[in-house]
Amino acid sequence: MEGRATGLVLAILATAAGVAGQSYHRQALQKKLGKVSFATSCKPSVQERFERGVALLHSFAYSAAEQQFAEVSQADPDCAMAHWGTAMSYYRQLWEPRIAASDLARGALEIRKAQGLGNVSEREAGFIRALESFYRDAASLPQAEREQAYLEGMKRVAEGEKGDAEAQAFYALALLSTASSTDPGQRNQRAAAAILQPLVSAYPEHPGVAHYLIHACDSPEMARTGLPAARAYAKIAPAAPHALHMPSHIFTLLGLWEDSIRSNQAARRAAHEQDDVGEELHAMDYLEYAYLQAADYSSARKLSRELHAIAALDRRDFKIGYAATAIPARYAVERRDWAGAAALSVHQESLPQVTAIAYWGRAIGLARGGNPGAAEREVEQLARCLEKVRAQVDDYWAAQVEIQIAEANAWILGAKGQGVQALKLMRLAADKEDQLLKRPITPGAIVPAREQLGDLLLELEQPGPALNEFETALATAPGRRGALAGASKAAELAGNGSKARQYKAQLCGLGF
Repeated sequence: MEGRATGLVLAILATAAGVAGQSYHRQALQKKLGKVSFATSCKPSVQERFERGVALLHSFAYSAAEQQFAEVSQADPDCAMAHWGTAMSYYRQLWEPRIAASDLARGALEIRKAQGLGNVSEREAGFIRALESFYRDAASLPQAEREQAYLEGMKRVAEGEKGDAEAQAFYALALLSTASSTDPGQRNQRAAAAILQPLVSAYPEHPGVAHYLIHACDSPEMARTGLPAARAYAKIAPAAPHALHMPSHIFTLLGLWEDSIRSNQAARRAAHEQDDVGEELHAMDYLEYAYLQAADYSSARKLSRELHAIAALDRRDFKIGYAATAIPARYAVERRDWAGAAALSVHQESLPQVTAIAYWGRAIGLARGGNPGAAEREVEQLARCLEKVRAQVDDYWAAQVEIQIAEANAWILGAKGQGVQALKLMRLAADKEDQLLKRPITPGAIVPAREQLGDLLLELEQPGPALNEFETALATAPGRRGALAGASKAAELAGNGSKARQYKAQLCGLGF
């Protein structure tokens, strides 16, 4: 049974260029995806295809994984784990949303099929039971409760299979997916990293180990720990666009802009070739962020124009809508193009937390462009977005919109000459943002609140306190051009020549 697993190497090279009836997407995903060894009770003839499906899961190539597991089921109707794999392809644990409403019933059906076959090992049954607890009673139990039940199920599997890389990797992913966005100790992330780090040397080509370690370290405090995994992952699974992109999560946090640019250029090309619009847009958002920090404004402008040329974007999709809204906002606000920011387009079909980005950019552009009255009308729209987000019972994104409202109102007060009140409100926004962890969807806020606090202090002719805020901002977001420029100017105005030269030198070093 389990001994029948072969631990096959997933370094599958495309055979002839163009197998009849197969798309480029399918051919590309048959190339190198990493090494996976997942013992099953299925026929030996489907083992290679099953493990390819698991490798696709580990690189978040969910649609391709679903197709792969369907093929396994067709070739071996008694393979229970193929149904588990299909159900796993619907549960996208670090995405937003985690699962589409339409996929809940489909996933539950696949789990029932897996349980109905019964010819499985105890280890396989553990994987199936854990996932069944996520799909069980979806109509009546809150999703967070079902996610926690899945986590507990995977914990039991991992404790019973300590030498099993798959059990450990999927348990680490469950820890990451249930991590709190407001836990300063990052307990789940650190627990996941503690599981994964010992596996790196034992399984150097495992796609999930490297991938999930990057996610575990996707914070300023842990980014340096994730750098070796970031350097490795794209080489482990170069056929997966997400694997080409993921290293840039770490590169962004460490201010390694040229590395981030190369990573996302490769990811964007691969996603485009495989017709993965969501992954292409996700890479483009990180790419725009890096271009702007590196002062490659020509490439940033070109990318923004290319975004507008993409036809029929489904902005209802969170991944697509977020990137399509954030990219033009970044391009305008990072360059202090207040007229461009004030003219940002609003797309009401997007989710309210996405639409809020456009209203925020418009409010900032109007307030900093000298029209606080018009900016107040944009804040009214932000308040409506906040009501809608709260109705979704999404505390994280509600907090983000609250921060955006505070920032916009601070700039409005500043434009009205009410500097004391403006500083108080911006400081509240910065303190609140510091308490929230970054979500994987974004390389970072359009402009961090603490960086904006430094800008506001400069405008109010308080260079000493401004320098303190810029330095605090740079401690968590090194290499950000706006914070470096602000720190250089604040240091010069405060009479601190050595720091002014230090930050000016860093700023000059960012340009191409």
